[in-house]
Amino acid sequence: MNNALVEEVAASLVREYLSRKGLKKTIAIMDQELPRTNSSVNNRNDLRRVLNLEPLYKKNKAQEIPLKAMIEIIVKHCMENQNMTNTRTEDCLFQKNTVPTSRSSVMSSVSVCDVSDEEKGGSTAVSNQSKTDVYRKKSTSSPKADVLQMKLMKLDDIKDEEEFCELSRVPVFSRASRLNVDAHPIDLNLAVDLKNILFGSSFACFNDEWKIQSFSFNDLPDLRYGIVQKKGGPCGVLASVQACVLQKLLFEETSSSNGSIRLQPSKSNRSKKLAVALANIVWRAGDRKKAVVALSSGRKQFIPAGRYKSDGILETIILNTVSTQEDLTLFLEQNIHQFELGPYGCILLTLSAILSRTTDLVIKDFDVPTNSLIGAHGYCTQELVNLLLTGKAVSNVFNDVIELDSGNGNSTVLNGITGRSDIGLLSLFEHYNLCKVGSYLKTPKYPIWVICSESHFSVLFCVRKELMNDWRMERRFDLYYYDGLANQQEEIRLTVDTSQCCVPDAENDLIPPIEHCIRTKWKGAMVNWNGAEPLL
Repeated sequence: MNNALVEEVAASLVREYLSRKGLKKTIAIMDQELPRTNSSVNNRNDLRRVLNLEPLYKKNKAQEIPLKAMIEIIVKHCMENQNMTNTRTEDCLFQKNTVPTSRSSVMSSVSVCDVSDEEKGGSTAVSNQSKTDVYRKKSTSSPKADVLQMKLMKLDDIKDEEEFCELSRVPVFSRASRLNVDAHPIDLNLAVDLKNILFGSSFACFNDEWKIQSFSFNDLPDLRYGIVQKKGGPCGVLASVQACVLQKLLFEETSSSNGSIRLQPSKSNRSKKLAVALANIVWRAGDRKKAVVALSSGRKQFIPAGRYKSDGILETIILNTVSTQEDLTLFLEQNIHQFELGPYGCILLTLSAILSRTTDLVIKDFDVPTNSLIGAHGYCTQELVNLLLTGKAVSNVFNDVIELDSGNGNSTVLNGITGRSDIGLLSLFEHYNLCKVGSYLKTPKYPIWVICSESHFSVLFCVRKELMNDWRMERRFDLYYYDGLANQQEEIRLTVDTSQCCVPDAENDLIPPIEHCIRTKWKGAMVNWNGAEPLL
């Protein structure tokens, strides 16, 4: 018996048990630490046939209080028959069999035990195209040849009651043979370089706020498009991804022209849009030539040593390099559970963006080589937000490059944004005259802006793309505001009127920061919160 196959079937048996017990989070963690492969069995009927448990299953079903999980049925059977040896069921469960050496790109070949003549007449739920009968002789003393059925289990849509906790939404871990993906493990030297870029020190580690943050969605009816932030820290990454997801939902969705309907996506649609958004971010960071997707294997790929502090995450990374955007998108769709269900989705995207850009180019992007992507208290720096929005980890938000005279014939070059961005940015720091956001970010291709307010990032957007190319639209229009950390319970719609001039109240300095950010683009505009409580 092939040990790898035994491990896969055993893991499938454990997942079935967890599903029966309703332990969805535990299943998600198991999938993170022990990813599924093409040999995983994701259907209860198929798993029963693989283990030849039909007789025991029927016997259990006839009980007054039947057991729910297959592993419980097996344990009960073994306990009842612990003094018996060489039973027919034991033979069926543990008898050696042949395992095919090749795999189909869309099907998994799973071995089952020898079956008797009576059982061979039974029907199966596998289509004719997914059946292969393999005949083998036992030994010269055997009066007749046994029949060994090898079933090719197609990982396809199945009935809800036969799924292990909505497994159709948890894709199988992709194999390099299915796509043009070059996979190799991280090593110590690269891990040290990554930590220096992330934190400025190889002794630093991701804090708990980063470790628990993935890109899980809000299930409130009016906010189904929104990504939920659990704690403070990685808000810059979340806001950037949120903006890119909105770009896909609002302006690259052909099913409906109604913006409000597009903001109520199904679970499958928003997961797909998340995968496409992440693909765009990583592909842009790779200069649209190649990309590297960091995935967790759940196992250490090197032994930490020297000036490196282990964090249990970087050491498990597998680097998956692709050279086409199509392969990248498909690969992310197949592995979106690592980003959406987590638990390390936010970290994995950050690593993917750095590796796609390359560590050398990220350092060259910095104004100062000792800059980092994660600052004090785990907050995202402007360099990290710029990397996700524009593909370059530059330190500034102005247009192009500024060269400063440093004296004695020397000059200092400050890198800014080099072209009009898909997604924009508005900053409260500009209201305080601490920076100047250039037109490449202030007037993006799509009416979506990441909002930088103090040390927090959120998102502001319009559902009508005409706002960016029709000046008449700018007289009066609606913007929607979303903050994944604010425990937002309903949609916040702001009406911006540039035909009226806002006169600040000298006695009232409690002006919401979001209004200050809006007025850095639309100077003096009136902002109506339409009954919503202003966020101060």
